[in-house]
Amino acid sequence: MRVEAIEQSHLPGGNLEGYLVGASVSVIFERAVREGGGPKLHRHPYDETFVVYSGAALFTVGDQQLVVHAGQVLVAPRLVPHKFATMGNYAAHHIHANDRFVTEWLE
Repeated sequence: MRVEAIEQSHLPGGNLEGYLVGASVSVIFERAVREGGGPKLHRHPYDETFVVYSGAALFTVGDQQLVVHAGQVLVAPRLVPHKFATMGNYAAHHIHANDRFVTEWLE
């Protein structure tokens, strides 16, 4: 078995789809510097875990809204519609429990 470090700059779009490297998860490396950035309402057939490293974002998950700050983790369960809007500077890893990104856009 050969293990190697992957340069993030070599990843398509800067994000990791697990199947490309033999991993069972995929990761979005999110950075935003303006307020209001983020995806529209969508869902996945798997859980998505958000690990927020800096800043904050207003998340909508199902019928709940909450602000998630640096140092917090949020899990959007499989098939539950979700979206977020950044509140200024924001950095997080979005971990998709699947080896590929599969997204159903709802708006």
